[in-house]
Amino acid sequence: MTSSPKIKVLVVDDHPMVRSGLIMILDSEPGLEPIGEAKTGVEAIAAILQDFPNAHITIFTSYDGDENIYQGLQTGAKGYLLKTAERAELLGAIRTVHARQNYVSTSVGAKLASRMNSPQLSKREIEVLKLLAKGNGTQAISAALYVSEGTVKFHITNILHKLDVSDRTQAVVAAYQRGIVDI
Repeated sequence: MTSSPKIKVLVVDDHPMVRSGLIMILDSEPGLEPIGEAKTGVEAIAAILQDFPNAHITIFTSYDGDENIYQGLQTGAKGYLLKTAERAELLGAIRTVHARQNYVSTSVGAKLASRMNSPQLSKREIEVLKLLAKGNGTQAISAALYVSEGTVKFHITNILHKLDVSDRTQAVVAAYQRGIVDI
């Protein structure tokens, strides 16, 4: 009786203890084989897929902002679940993605659905929002983007509307929560 080949898993996490724990879990699970570990995440997805286009990538993360989720899946991951998931869900997600099916946890799916139903920020609005998050005012943003202050105010008005907030501070908070800007 021949056994099917093991699913090879590369564990990527910036916390050494988390990597060690995941490797122990995977190593004890029949049919799974941890083959290595790395420290950095989402940028690695594109690099892995460029060298290994048939790789099946599942993101297991604490980043639950809708933009984080969207970007991870846009980059090529086929699975996305949060670190609040139970062991069985993680192992099931790995096997599901390996079987060439997509997997998103229920909470991740809800965030994606919410994102799909809300107006999307333009590239320029994201640039303005990132500059706002760094503490820049209208005049500084105007200078940085080589546009008029009126244009900056126009973009800020659109940002407030699209994020459904009433001021710049709330916009920055919403952007952090959704993963549009990083700390």
